[in-house]
Amino acid sequence: MKALNSICLALVIIGAINWGCIGLFSFDLVGTLFGGMTSMLSRIIFILVGLGGLWAFSFFSKVDESES
Repeated sequence: MKALNSICLALVIIGAINWGCIGLFSFDLVGTLFGGMTSMLSRIIFILVGLGGLWAFSFFSKVDESES
């Protein structure tokens, strides 16, 4: 489970960096690195980042447990 959490955290960080680049520079880093926004590889990465973000919601319960 710890490995899955680490992978999801890395995906969320990648997504945050990509959105930061889009917001600041209008530059899609993932799309540029993996063949454009509509390429199959880019779409898979976008899907994985989205799933990682959904999984990251479970981190909130872990923060609550550690504060108690």
